[in-house]
Amino acid sequence: MFTLEKIAEYALVSVALALLLPLCSFKMLGALQQSGYDGARFAKWTRRKGNMIYSRLTLLAFLILLSSAALSVLFSFTGRWAAYISLLPFPLFVAVYCAADKKALKVPLASTARAGRVYALTAVVVFFAAAALTLAVNAAAYYADAALLSHVRYLPLAVLPVLLPFLLRAGNALDKPFSGKKNQKYLAAAREKLHAAECVKIAVTGSFAKTSVKTFIAALLSEKYRVLATPASYNTPLGIAKAVEGEDLASFDVFVAEMGARQEGDIRELCDLVAPDHCVVTGICPQHLETFGDLASVIRAKGEVLAGTKEGGYAFIGMDENTEKLDVAAAKLVKVGVGVHGECGAHDIRCSESGADFKLALGIGEIAVHTSLLGAHNARNIALAAAVAYKLGLSKEEIAAGIAKLAPVEHRLQPYRAHGVTILDDAYNANIVGAGEALAVLRLFGGRKFVVTPGLVELGVLEEEENAALGEKLAGLDRVILVGATLVTAVKRGYLAAGGDAEKLTLVPTLAAAETLLSEELSEGDAVLFLNDLPDIYN
Repeated sequence: MFTLEKIAEYALVSVALALLLPLCSFKMLGALQQSGYDGARFAKWTRRKGNMIYSRLTLLAFLILLSSAALSVLFSFTGRWAAYISLLPFPLFVAVYCAADKKALKVPLASTARAGRVYALTAVVVFFAAAALTLAVNAAAYYADAALLSHVRYLPLAVLPVLLPFLLRAGNALDKPFSGKKNQKYLAAAREKLHAAECVKIAVTGSFAKTSVKTFIAALLSEKYRVLATPASYNTPLGIAKAVEGEDLASFDVFVAEMGARQEGDIRELCDLVAPDHCVVTGICPQHLETFGDLASVIRAKGEVLAGTKEGGYAFIGMDENTEKLDVAAAKLVKVGVGVHGECGAHDIRCSESGADFKLALGIGEIAVHTSLLGAHNARNIALAAAVAYKLGLSKEEIAAGIAKLAPVEHRLQPYRAHGVTILDDAYNANIVGAGEALAVLRLFGGRKFVVTPGLVELGVLEEEENAALGEKLAGLDRVILVGATLVTAVKRGYLAAGGDAEKLTLVPTLAAAETLLSEELSEGDAVLFLNDLPDIYN
């Protein structure tokens, strides 16, 4: 059993499987990356209702097992070669699996050094798993001393595809010590750079509109100052560190950092990194309850930005029932309320298909402005950015000029026109407040009104309730297309309970299927809203 020839056989089989099987894990690696390399969150994705990953891997394992069994029996006359021939289905069906699984992730796997390390370590883990199983089955065949058992001894290796999600998590766990140490050095360098910078630093957080408000602040302040802002949705420690990497902060007057959170302590860590002079809280709602647990935890988490901002700085607060619970005075900051009864705010908002006209209150003064951005919520978001600009020394004329130049933020109620159809791309809208605002904008348009949505995520115990409430808001639209199987049952229930027409409602498995349906039904003058295109980890 342990001759040089046999050891070479075991090693060759194990290496071959270590090279082959990880090829089936690219989508899973992408989902792991979207999960922030959090093994528990990735595991939750694999178990999510409607996720076919285990079903697909089980089918792969079954096809390999069945084919290997047939070949080992058919070629039993070849003696010892029967076991080797039984391994041929592995490369064949792995190739078929990869070809069938070639559809790209909506958020493509980023080819980072960390992803490469996790993939390589997963291959190592597969090697040891295959080696252990190979030794076990060969030992069983050797000690049983039965010809038939010897021919089929490699059949148990077919179980390895089903174990791939666990093996990937093991590879990720092996990488964590290295990545953690490397990330700490990276963050320490960014922290030192940011703390030494003389530019004004502004932190932007909240349950919704963080990216939009951050973008608007940067645009308005650029009328007078040199501004650097974190790009896209870079709102994690590593994202902010990456944003300042290679930048000469001395060449900027202002740095605007978006700050996201999934649990208490996240924003405290971000403030420790950035050391903001001023902060903005856009608003608070029951978002990310999947990780926070309850609304009180969300409020505490968002409130961490107050304690993390330098004493004497401004705290710009989007006024709602939840932000009222934030104790700005205790943090020794100067509160600037932005809202109906605040020091600043948007009033007399008039919305249309071409944008919004409103009166912008800045202290005791008021100016009339127009924006091409859609919806009353964008007027309120602009008011938050304008309040920041006003307190940092911009004139009302400079603020008005900046507002006139504002363009829609990508995937956030971004309008397009195609073949006479208005397309509202709100793919990155996944919160309760924003969903209601987007539907209000859709209703402004003439012609038939379509909505495509998979529902809302990360709402924890409120997921069923809030998705049913979303369904109620869809009643009265001309066409409702629900995507996937994860959340749409609650949306459908709410829609029908609110008197929605069942004949106008269609459930489809994928966004591609929804697009095919729309291509057959849309006509000139129609408007379609894509409300929240879920990341792969929610599908």
